[in-house]
Amino acid sequence: MIALIQRVTKASVVVNNQTIGHIEQGILALIGVEKDDQKANADRLLERLLGYRIFADAEDKMNLSVSDIGGGLLLVPQFTLAADTRKGKRPSFSSAAPPQEGQALFQYFVGQAKQQYSKVSTGEFGADMKVALCNDGPVTFWLTA
Repeated sequence: MIALIQRVTKASVVVNNQTIGHIEQGILALIGVEKDDQKANADRLLERLLGYRIFADAEDKMNLSVSDIGGGLLLVPQFTLAADTRKGKRPSFSSAAPPQEGQALFQYFVGQAKQQYSKVSTGEFGADMKVALCNDGPVTFWLTA
């Protein structure tokens, strides 16, 4: 599994002109599922995501996690993260999980996140989403599990 995470001051997801997910300070995580991913990958990615220290402490050093600051977590499924872009001018999605498997693993990931953390919001798998954010820093990292 792949997560492109961004430290944000706010972020939201809109589907069909309705806001379905919104957070204030926290992490926007775009989540990609690859074809060989299993629940163990989701568990490891979630552990990393909740503990990843990208927020400033009192000395302005990145020493605090989203859990430490009580920030929001906005999880957005993004199929295109699994693209192979090494060749040509068109991405290949051969390494992405099939839609049913990707959706099931994303839903598992969200369920685990909501069990372990109280401030979780999500996008909608397979929907045409409009994602808005204010990247704080900018701070962006690529996490894998």
